[in-house]
Amino acid sequence: MPIDLDFPALLSLLDDRSAAFRAALAAAPALDAEVPTCPGWTLHELAQHLGRGQRFWAEIVAAGPAETPPPRPDETAPADREALIAWHAASTDLLLEALRAAGPGAPCWTWWGPAQSPQDSTAAARRRLHETAVHTYDAQLAAGVPAAVPAEVALDGVEEFLLICCSTTVPWPHAPAVLAFRATDGPAWYLDLSPAGVRATRATAAAPDGTLRGTAAELLAVLYGRTPIDALPVEGAAEPFHQLYAWDPEA
Repeated sequence: MPIDLDFPALLSLLDDRSAAFRAALAAAPALDAEVPTCPGWTLHELAQHLGRGQRFWAEIVAAGPAETPPPRPDETAPADREALIAWHAASTDLLLEALRAAGPGAPCWTWWGPAQSPQDSTAAARRRLHETAVHTYDAQLAAGVPAAVPAEVALDGVEEFLLICCSTTVPWPHAPAVLAFRATDGPAWYLDLSPAGVRATRATAAAPDGTLRGTAAELLAVLYGRTPIDALPVEGAAEPFHQLYAWDPEA
């Protein structure tokens, strides 16, 4: 299965996962259902969070290069189910329209300056795809219709998370290590944790100190904190995975 998604594929999958999110809203017994993977949030609050995020990034992409982001939208999403679903669809459409108008590789503000991911519309589309995909997983659980993140999305999602949320130029504060994330339905990715920071690659000359193994969807669930690290088999050292999960480079 290919893991290098081009710009049209990112937008198509973003649209698809957004539609799946709305299907979960429609299937849920109630919008005040608690989301077990987002403690303290109801399904309505999750929909509002995701819809506001789509609108926020639509404005970011449309603004182009900038030192600071535009103000975050703070509108309250409709309480009525049909109106909420329509509002979420409109939010997604605003983002997709902004991304199509900008085209791939258009510079824009992002919060991930020190990471390996570029600061442009393609990376923004990729970020919103995976934010949407994981929250769709959350919504499906809350609605009682659980489903794994599709493999095509999960494979790209593992790599995107490592590049954008793990990579940094901040020095690694623990013993240097190489960690492998091996997808049973795809490739392996490696994190090199060192005094120079953290870098993600698809290949490494060094033998990994620890390997986390599972399907791409299972690896993604661990990376996003939906399931514990110990839920998957770890070969070699497990401690660096826990250290990575607990580390906040910006603290």
